[in-house]
Amino acid sequence: MGKNFSTIQCWLAGHFLAVSASLFCALLAGIALLVSTIATPAPLEAAADIESGTHLGVATCGGTTCHGRQEADGEIVRQDELMRWQEESTPGGAHSRAFRVLREPRSIAIANRLGIGDPASSAKCLGCHSTPAAKKGPRFQTNDGVGCEACHGPSSSWLSAHYAVGASHSRNISLGLTPLDNPKARAAVCLDCHFGNDSKGQFVDHKIMAAGHPRISFEMDLFSTLQQHHDEDVDYVQRKGKTNSVRFWAVGQAMALERSLNLFSKPGLATQGIFPEFYFYDCHSCHRRIYDTASARPTSINNPGRPIPEGMPPYNDENMIMLSAAIKIAAPDMAGQFDTQSKAFHAAMGQGRGPAVEAAARLRQTSAALADRFSRASFGKDQTFQIMETIAGQAISPRFTDYEGSVQAVMAIDTLLNGLVNNGQVSESAATSLRGQINTAYAAVDEPNAYQPLQFRRALGSAVRTIRSLR
Repeated sequence: MGKNFSTIQCWLAGHFLAVSASLFCALLAGIALLVSTIATPAPLEAAADIESGTHLGVATCGGTTCHGRQEADGEIVRQDELMRWQEESTPGGAHSRAFRVLREPRSIAIANRLGIGDPASSAKCLGCHSTPAAKKGPRFQTNDGVGCEACHGPSSSWLSAHYAVGASHSRNISLGLTPLDNPKARAAVCLDCHFGNDSKGQFVDHKIMAAGHPRISFEMDLFSTLQQHHDEDVDYVQRKGKTNSVRFWAVGQAMALERSLNLFSKPGLATQGIFPEFYFYDCHSCHRRIYDTASARPTSINNPGRPIPEGMPPYNDENMIMLSAAIKIAAPDMAGQFDTQSKAFHAAMGQGRGPAVEAAARLRQTSAALADRFSRASFGKDQTFQIMETIAGQAISPRFTDYEGSVQAVMAIDTLLNGLVNNGQVSESAATSLRGQINTAYAAVDEPNAYQPLQFRRALGSAVRTIRSLR
């Protein structure tokens, strides 16, 4: 796919991969139709079972004539998907490691601090470190971690049909296969663990992070590539169409904000005793060094996108910043509305929970509308370059005051560049100079405690001239 893995893997490994596989979304781009059969096929269930189907387990997919080969020599799909899912040396193996990390010392220490007992049997952990399954078949194993059906959906209703002669992707979807080639469907699945849900064990609150769980950070297109278990060849394109990386990035940003505002509006998740649930706020705005000397100056920098009183923790606006860049280019008629509603939401946080929830509802509705619009947008070469330049340029730069937004920005430039390369719109050799500047920007967010906003702005801003030259 052309990703700069030497940078991405090292950077992500230090922050997310080594501890929690719940930080990755198993984005297999849909199991293709297979002309072969497996030794013990599961029966096709009635249509009524689609929504509440049975999870049959990873082993059901692992036959050597299906997805359990040691080499990628299948005619339709690779057929070594299980091996890639289990690969220890790459980010692609993060989901298979998800359960095992619950047995590691750090996870046990986190569980002890929380007083929840064994993390490998705690509902607080298993919602994302295993495959949530209401109904389990005889081959289902919790210790498989985040298995195939966590993303593709319970397979009892579509397993037999998807390898039958004459099968089609649309038929599989009608039987309950999750259409992960659809950016909105993919985002809905990924966000359950990579941002949160109100289901049991799928919300990492501030208390869990305080006990030692890593921060939640996610960008759908980048993580999709890291988890990709398929080849996007001619056959794939004929069946599902060519993936538009920019579309997946934009839809992912819009749906992440929509999900955030939705969860924030739920009292059971958004409050913690007399305090608000701090998970929704910008970590770096509070986790700063404290200076009590007479000559001390404030360590925070004013953010023009967040009109809040001094000293108040701001809502995490990483997705708002990225959306403001995308809207300017892909939906300019909605830019003013989104900017007004975003600022109104931040301002309402200082007025009380009631006004904040009302403002969140308005902004959430706009975010959902943007997800719909972006899912139908073409996002061609010129638009992609304009979005990249907007993110790295002066229009957005003053809003990079905290760590989370800056991380999203460098991931965005990276994933958008690679989308251009993958589509043949920029050559790999031409992209080399910009990759060096992206690496510099990654270095500027390498250590949260050493993050310096002005240093990061300079690092990302240096890429603007190169972006223009590539156009």
